[in-house]
Amino acid sequence: MNIKKIVFVKGQIKALTGLHIGGSSDIIEIGGNDNPVIKNPVTGDPYIPASSLKGKMRMLLEWRLGKIGNDGKIHVCIEKDCPICRIFGVPSNKNVGIGPSRLIVRDAELNPEWKKKAELKETLLTEDKYENWVNRLTAKADPRQVERVVPGALFDFELVYKVFDMGDGGKLDEDYFKYVLEALKLVEVDYLGGLGSRGSGKVRFINLKKSLYGEGGYTEITLPNLAQIIINSGTN
Repeated sequence: MNIKKIVFVKGQIKALTGLHIGGSSDIIEIGGNDNPVIKNPVTGDPYIPASSLKGKMRMLLEWRLGKIGNDGKIHVCIEKDCPICRIFGVPSNKNVGIGPSRLIVRDAELNPEWKKKAELKETLLTEDKYENWVNRLTAKADPRQVERVVPGALFDFELVYKVFDMGDGGKLDEDYFKYVLEALKLVEVDYLGGLGSRGSGKVRFINLKKSLYGEGGYTEITLPNLAQIIINSGTN
């Protein structure tokens, strides 16, 4: 087994609506928000953790490929040709000839140029969204405050996909790269983070570029537009 090539995908994640990926609320000031977004502890800027994006990609792709069991747990199997287990990895005690996880997802930090433009326009990076739940018997409203990254925010992201030669010249891993793109498209049509059923988390992946590192060094390849990926709904 050896690494035949490494695929790099870079681009931006654009928040089309407010985006809420929860952070710590250990310290709450008077009048503060008890549902803050996660922020970089050094810069104080909101960011998208790799675990949130990769986890969402995996879950949606499991649904797409019919890999959800009755227990609702993360799909893990010992099938060598399982796209989920090959791409996202399995525990070492379940790894029977599958090899390591093919996909690495980086934390998506706030795009510096977008942040600079936002500061020049005196645009806040986050907003406080107020929501209510209403008691069904008394009709009394119980408001709560949720912090969201503002619509239009840009985050820089990077995916790394490794192609291993498992005796097939890397063909199966190369074929399965399409599922990585499909998982990104599934995130676009679903949502990222929390509160998605109430309007938050709609995102789009833009300015995508793909490069390869292999025996011949680096080469640039045009990445298909995610809008061209058709997801069959199974309905007429």
